[in-house]
Amino acid sequence: VQLQASGGGLVQAGDSLRLSCAASGGTFSNRRMGWFRQAPGKERELVARITPGGITYYADSVKGRFTIARDNAKSTVLLQMNSLKPEDTAVYSCAVAIAFSNQWQYWGRGTQVTVSS
Repeated sequence: VQLQASGGGLVQAGDSLRLSCAASGGTFSNRRMGWFRQAPGKERELVARITPGGITYYADSVKGRFTIARDNAKSTVLLQMNSLKPEDTAVYSCAVAIAFSNQWQYWGRGTQVTVSS
């Protein structure tokens, strides 16, 4: 399984970014998909996740600003990030869970998101 994330960059506070993650090497329509982030000196945290049926979860820190979506036909998961804040600065990685499970199994290489004030 390979997960390839893209879309990171350097933006100013209040700007938007859209992250995309393409999954390959398996079947993903029956797996949870999600986005994690890790800032320097901090633990990795779950930002958002989406079930095969489209049920979403967001961390409180991003609720109302970030939107996760998936395209099962293309095996992709997206993260639309609006109203970005400096505290959103981190390396963002996508992940997939074991089929029919909530246990995360694979993480892709991250993409850097830097938000300047």
